[in-house]
Amino acid sequence: MSEQPELTIQGWGPHPTDTAGDRAPGLEETVPKAARRHLARELGWTPRHTPPVPVAEIRLAPSRLPEPALRALVELLGEDNVRTDRESRLLRAGGKSYLDLLRRRAGDASDAPCAVVLPGTTEETAALLALCSEHDVVVVPFGGGTSVVGGLAGVDPDDRPAVALDLRRMASVQELDMPSSIVTVGPGMRGPALEEELGRQGLTLGHLPQSWEFATIGGYAATRSSGQASTGVGRFDDLVTGLTLATPSGVLELGNPPASAAGPDLLGLALGSEGTLGVITGVSLRVRPKPTTTSYEGWSFRTWAEGLAALQRLARHDLLPDVVRLSDVDETRANLLMSGSAGARVLRGTLRARGRGEGCLLVVGWEGLPDSVRARIRAGSALLREGKGIRLGRSVGESWRRHRFGAPYTRDTLLDAGLLVETLETAATWAALPTVYDSVRRALRGALTTGGRRPLVMTHLSHGYPTGASLYFTVLADRDEELPIQQWLGAKRAATDALLAAGGTLTHHHAVGADHRPWLEREVGALGVEVLRAVKTRLDPKGICNPGVLLPD
Repeated sequence: MSEQPELTIQGWGPHPTDTAGDRAPGLEETVPKAARRHLARELGWTPRHTPPVPVAEIRLAPSRLPEPALRALVELLGEDNVRTDRESRLLRAGGKSYLDLLRRRAGDASDAPCAVVLPGTTEETAALLALCSEHDVVVVPFGGGTSVVGGLAGVDPDDRPAVALDLRRMASVQELDMPSSIVTVGPGMRGPALEEELGRQGLTLGHLPQSWEFATIGGYAATRSSGQASTGVGRFDDLVTGLTLATPSGVLELGNPPASAAGPDLLGLALGSEGTLGVITGVSLRVRPKPTTTSYEGWSFRTWAEGLAALQRLARHDLLPDVVRLSDVDETRANLLMSGSAGARVLRGTLRARGRGEGCLLVVGWEGLPDSVRARIRAGSALLREGKGIRLGRSVGESWRRHRFGAPYTRDTLLDAGLLVETLETAATWAALPTVYDSVRRALRGALTTGGRRPLVMTHLSHGYPTGASLYFTVLADRDEELPIQQWLGAKRAATDALLAAGGTLTHHHAVGADHRPWLEREVGALGVEVLRAVKTRLDPKGICNPGVLLPD
């Protein structure tokens, strides 16, 4: 099995070009000159050097784990699997949201756990949860650490000590049922490792979120993740046929493939539970043969409205590609400038010559058996042309495919140069999408425009469904160095209020975490929150399981 990249404390992860201790590329190496000029002009931003404090200077409070609890954990798991050293605790201090990184870049690791525990089985996990419940110790499950919504905050209203339950010892394929196309996997396994294992059998899961390099199978299940090919493959919760959930009250085995009518589906309670009900210790997944044909290509639409209408028509006729990603004018222009390649310059010139400016770029991807892929491309392309789309060819699609995991690394570089860089997402029906799009952009611009500062709000549509799609917003602005956290909190609050009022969902695939929990009641209703609290009380009577997320105060 290939080695996986290690965690980092103040950024997304080791940059792919940062090898043998070499320095990761800086702003001038990462962002082309034309793109830097564009950002400076759009944002009123002057590039500056704002590096994080040295890791050695990050403030870390002493562990508050009571000695009796520590001794009991060591007796259960062994000394090697209970860690209180500085590095282990820092590496599990929160996730990868803009606010998480801001705090650690400023030297604040106040959300670091008191210890890191590493159980190796479901039985050890259940015993650990019972032990922590007895000693009033909070437990925060930790997989890849990629949460961007405060999912690893570990905030407890009673300020009890907390441990991070690292799942890396449960990171293998437990069973492969070839006739049924079901694989059972440990929750700590990362996406690349699973794809490598399945590939040896000619299979694939096909779930590739942007966090794919680091995120874990258990994290996908706990957050109801969506991958870049979810339009074709399905969301992660569509792929789950069963799971094991260890709770302080016992172990639940959930799911009965291929289908059951034995009452409400309890599997749905564990999916998306974000560690608040217990710890997922095994996941069974529906897999499929590796596609023998793949075709990624680019299209251009003159306007966002034309692109939306074309995709809506594809959805109505059940012809959406496996991957669909429509960028608005602002995102298209920024992506072409950020590429800096000769091909991107030629493409911009071609589009302008045809009177389109940069237009709105659509990337589509088709995967499967050759005859099926060819038939789907023919039918889908005919509708895209009828919708006034211009075919740009496979080089555009393949360029996106090669670079699709690169945005978080660029974010680290832009943070070093004094920028606010953050994302948010939602989903809405085809009817509501235009209003949600306009409302969120207006809210973000209103909240982040002050003095000479103004934001750049870039948007793309992805994850298409027969009834609607997801919208993903990327926000860049000159960072307020005096009040950077408050600057984004105000913008996030305005955007969330706007998207809910316009008919969007609170979150499509980032999950609730700590960032979205104040709005959960608006999504599921007061009675819905009470139902979730009742389930949590039964499974976790002492409230030790990740209390700082999902359920509002």
